[in-house]
Amino acid sequence: MRVGIIAALPGELKPLIRGWDRQRSGVKGLSVWTVTREGDKLIAVCGGMGAAAALRSFAAAESFGSLDMVLSVGWAGALDSEMRTGQCYIPSEVIDVQTGERFQLTGGNRKQCLVTTPDVANTKEKRRLWQSYGAVLVDMEAATIARQAQMRRIPFCCFKAVSDGPDAVLPDLNAFINKQGHLQLLPFLGHVMFRPKFWKPLIKLGRSSSLAANAIASKVQKFLVEKNVDRANRTGAV
Repeated sequence: MRVGIIAALPGELKPLIRGWDRQRSGVKGLSVWTVTREGDKLIAVCGGMGAAAALRSFAAAESFGSLDMVLSVGWAGALDSEMRTGQCYIPSEVIDVQTGERFQLTGGNRKQCLVTTPDVANTKEKRRLWQSYGAVLVDMEAATIARQAQMRRIPFCCFKAVSDGPDAVLPDLNAFINKQGHLQLLPFLGHVMFRPKFWKPLIKLGRSSSLAANAIASKVQKFLVEKNVDRANRTGAV
């Protein structure tokens, strides 16, 4: 089985792909790792934030051959206070805010909705998304990956770990994300250097993101033992 694992940023994949083989992608800003385990070819790709970057990452994963399964993994913002930072969740529904498309991942009664937006959501936008969609998580890529999986009629599962809570007050990252979906780090650091109110929240974000990446790795590794997409989507457990 050939499994594509699509993320936005290397930090989201770091604990998961430890020991994997780094591949040359030929595309600036796009990173690829592979490993073969018990006959399965696992391909992890990260190419940046947003829909366009997710499409590039999906195409890179498919360059190794048609995928039999795809996972959307990475950090997400919490819209509901019950979603704990550093914890990994498996949404049962993904909504594309731009198109209105809803990707129902299970026919069961469990409802844990993730919304995909074109920009990083601030506290005000998080509140609006929670009220408008009843969603508990927000990201920038999952709907694009879900759409590609649906078009190809291959199983899809989403593993999202919370990096920031609904009330986290962070700098506006959108102004520092380039067209390829990558954070321009030096301009961003120059911006926050003179805004001490963001220092503690950013330190907290760093710690939460590290815990979240480890949680993703743990849950995905357990999932890959049996690769039971139906059970994962139906129950949120692996």
